[in-house]
Amino acid sequence: MTVADTTSSTPPATERLSKRLARQLHCSRREAELYIAGGWVTVDGDVVEEPQFKVGEQRVELLPGARAKEMPPVTLLANAPPGLAVSEEVEWVRELISPGTHWQDDPAGLNPLKAHFRALQPMLPLEEGSSGLLVFTQDRRVVRRLDEDTARLEQEVVAEVDDTLSDEQLDVLRRGKSEPGRKLAPCKVSRQSETHLRFAVKGMVSGQIESMCSSVGLTVLSLKRLRIGGVSLGRVPPGQWRYLKPGERF
Repeated sequence: MTVADTTSSTPPATERLSKRLARQLHCSRREAELYIAGGWVTVDGDVVEEPQFKVGEQRVELLPGARAKEMPPVTLLANAPPGLAVSEEVEWVRELISPGTHWQDDPAGLNPLKAHFRALQPMLPLEEGSSGLLVFTQDRRVVRRLDEDTARLEQEVVAEVDDTLSDEQLDVLRRGKSEPGRKLAPCKVSRQSETHLRFAVKGMVSGQIESMCSSVGLTVLSLKRLRIGGVSLGRVPPGQWRYLKPGERF
């Protein structure tokens, strides 16, 4: 709906969008900022999400169903493709996490907002050369869960290996193995195909799957993480992401 400006004072030539909206709606500046950040405000028909956006004579409208509510923190689940250059820099994150790479069949029913990409914290990074599920979150509860409960979380990974596996070798993998300074825990291992093995491991440590496969004479060619705890990647295509749905728990 279009919100008429009924004040008698003459508005400045340009002003912040939040100030204009607050004046037109007779609401607080904070409420105006919430409307704007929530993607409920258009300027000449285009959604604008920056409260500081300068407006002059443009038409400012509030979309139907608008709510001035604090946005809850979001968690994004990305399918990192093989060969992604993971480093301490943030450029690679921008390549993977943007409105343009949002999975169009995302069942969460959320539209990407600029606020969803602020202060995202990456959790449980993939090993070098691996692909699959990556988690980025604004939610402190998710951070705490993935940080403090890592040893109790089961991760599911598919490993491509260079040869077939006998039943005896498969049994060795399931029992785990000892190494100097650490014991690799027993885990669930099954054949996905002749050269692809599915591992489900609690408290996974770096290099564990490669070490286990090496112990039975196999070389790992690639690794793809499919699941962390109770959250799986699903059908998200490589290079795209989806939102964590309400009710999904790690």
